[in-house]
Amino acid sequence: EVQLVESGGGLVQPGGSLRLSCVASGFNFGAYSMSWIRQSPGKRLEWVATINGRGTRDEYIDSVKGRFTVSKDNARSTVDLQLNSLMIEDSATYYCVQGGRSTALWSPRGQGTQVVVSA
Repeated sequence: EVQLVESGGGLVQPGGSLRLSCVASGFNFGAYSMSWIRQSPGKRLEWVATINGRGTRDEYIDSVKGRFTVSKDNARSTVDLQLNSLMIEDSATYYCVQGGRSTALWSPRGQGTQVVVSA
């Protein structure tokens, strides 16, 4: 059974930083791309970033390019998302999911971790 547990969210001021982490279990982690998606209240799920199985290639939605960085540690079965220069519109519940960009929004997800960017 795939299990994904996110952590690291919180309240931060605009311009601040957070590091989200996701611990995965129940599958061969190193063989899969992993993605982060997010959902703001009243808005649709949005794909944010993907990293490939080996952790050597990443891609991002345009709105976070240059501010967010996704990383993967196959030895620990973790995928992190470093959030820098946070903006109010980044406020959302963030989820890590198994798979790449094309399937991320339909993949099973955990409880997520909430990020609130507010002055």
